[in-house]
Amino acid sequence: MILAAIALTLCAPGPRDNCVVDGDTFWLAGEKVRIADIDAPELSGECPSEKARARQARDRLLAILNAAPFEIHRQGEDRYGRTLAIVVNARGSVGDQLVAEGLARTWSGRREVWCE
Repeated sequence: MILAAIALTLCAPGPRDNCVVDGDTFWLAGEKVRIADIDAPELSGECPSEKARARQARDRLLAILNAAPFEIHRQGEDRYGRTLAIVVNARGSVGDQLVAEGLARTWSGRREVWCE
C-alpha cells in the first residue's frame, strides 16, 4: 500500500512519471498502475463518442487523484506488466467513483464495446 499525495499531470509522450495515461491507468513514482476494478473507454477508441468519453474519464481520474491523498492496494500484475490495484481515497474506491459518474464500468473480466 502506498499513500500518495503527489501532484499528477497528464502523461506526455516519452518517459512517464507521476501522470495519468487514461481513465484507468496512471504512473506513480516509476510504477505503471492499472485500476483493477474498472474498465474505462480507450483514447484510441472505435468511435468519436468513445474517444470523447475516454478524455472525460482521463481528466476526471486526474482531478480525483489530485484532490486528496489516495492509497494503492496492489492485486498483482496484468499481462502487460502493469500493477493491478484497487485505488482508494477518503470517499472509497476511485474506480467506483468513476463508475458512479458514468465514466467507467465495473470490470467484468473482459473489454466491452463503448460505441453505440
